[in-house]
Amino acid sequence: MNEQEINKRRTFAIISHPDAGKTTLTEKLLLFGGQIQVAGAVKSNKIKKSATSDWMEIEKQRGISVSTSVMEFDYNGYKVNILDTPGHQDFCEDTFRTLTAVDSAIIVIDGAKGVEAQTRKLMTVCRMRKTPVIVFINKMDREGRDPFDLLDEVEAELQINVRPLSWPINQGQRFKGVYNIYENNLNLFTPDKQVVTEKVEVDINSDELNQRVGDEDAEKLREDLDLINGVYPEFDTEKYLEAEVAPVFFGSALNNFGVQELLDCFVKIAPSPRPTQAEERMIEPTERKFTGFIFKITANIDPNHRSCTAFCKVCSGKFVRNAPYQHIRQGKTVRFSSPTQFMAQKKSTIDEAYPGDIVGLPDNGIFKIGDTLTEGEQLHFKGLPSFSPEMFKYIENADPMKTKQLEKGINQLMDEGVAQLFINQFNGRKLIGTVGQLQFEVIQYRLENEYNALCRWEPVSLYKACWIESDDEAELDAFKKRKYQYMAKDRDGRDVFLADSNYVLQMAQQDFKHIKFHFTSEY
Repeated sequence: MNEQEINKRRTFAIISHPDAGKTTLTEKLLLFGGQIQVAGAVKSNKIKKSATSDWMEIEKQRGISVSTSVMEFDYNGYKVNILDTPGHQDFCEDTFRTLTAVDSAIIVIDGAKGVEAQTRKLMTVCRMRKTPVIVFINKMDREGRDPFDLLDEVEAELQINVRPLSWPINQGQRFKGVYNIYENNLNLFTPDKQVVTEKVEVDINSDELNQRVGDEDAEKLREDLDLINGVYPEFDTEKYLEAEVAPVFFGSALNNFGVQELLDCFVKIAPSPRPTQAEERMIEPTERKFTGFIFKITANIDPNHRSCTAFCKVCSGKFVRNAPYQHIRQGKTVRFSSPTQFMAQKKSTIDEAYPGDIVGLPDNGIFKIGDTLTEGEQLHFKGLPSFSPEMFKYIENADPMKTKQLEKGINQLMDEGVAQLFINQFNGRKLIGTVGQLQFEVIQYRLENEYNALCRWEPVSLYKACWIESDDEAELDAFKKRKYQYMAKDRDGRDVFLADSNYVLQMAQQDFKHIKFHFTSEY
């Protein structure tokens, strides 16, 4: 039974640069999955219903996604789990972690802007993990660049071979639709955010094509298709699964065009849950016993209940409600009476989940990112680093009456992995480190709105935080004495050196040969 369930699952992340149309695409996929009835035009004021997948107050105000949303829906007998990731670079850490929990990815690229820096970074992570990707080139209903140029750019910038599986007929004002190479039919474009477009079975060499799109565009399409078949090898699903080739689709997510072709092809070719590497051994999804790991923690999904939710990716076996599982790091047995699955903000309690599924577990502070749950076997899943922060501020209490609320708020937000907390050993002050400026605003906003606590930031000029360790106790002591103003502890009590410039860091590395300096917390 398990194997059938596993083969039905498709768990993937949608990644892109901000504004390429990722949240819009997620919505349209949910529309096809029957999960939402009306697509909330994200930026239009006519429909005050904002995008289904952005639920945090600050996201609604700014129109950006800051935390990964997890959503699931059924489509054509498949069970699809989407993880919509933040595109904004200040939240790339959240996205890197999300990529550890998915089996494949869809990359959204803006047809006018092409490949942008953020997309390159994320693709590097996909390459490292050999994650298969499908490319969706969006906004074809706007004037953009030549599709062949875009394909060349994708190949060069993302360092992966591509194979178009649909092809646009003109673009911008003159956009007529796309020809679906994968299914050999024509999809004609009607600009409408709510209606799904008509499909026409048409022989590429017939007169009917000319009648439908006009002589000039019909001729151009035939030439383009000849060129595609001449330049690109036949699409090979195996090569896609080995992350050697990326299929490319064209469309307009806002106008719901080209999205269904993408989804139909995706559920057919995308990988079902794959084996997961633990430090001890490789875990196969088909194993009988349950294993899973926590890749994300979110506070206050429901603002009325001050609780956290830990997101657990099921790697093998079957997760069952109320069953006893081993929390490896704490060495405790835990049970979950109300595990949930998400459709954006609406969550429902579930009784069981299979490999590839993402389960929300109520967390009263027992979880950290990277924790493993098993039926007793000592396993540690790896690959969930915290990166070394590059922006720092002291956090101070702005309302002495609310000290407890501030403490609690900081602790819960740090559990989420939004930022990192260090305690300066010299003056005992709390220091928050992040990878982007926007996170300070998010923390301040959420402390005030979710915990009723006020904080203020004080600037501090630092270059980087790095974790240090050494087998040579004497040398470590000497280093800490010499740098005592710049020593801090992280939340796990590990030593952290706060270097105030690149030069100081290099000198320290030269002078103290037996000390290891780490730039991710996973060592």
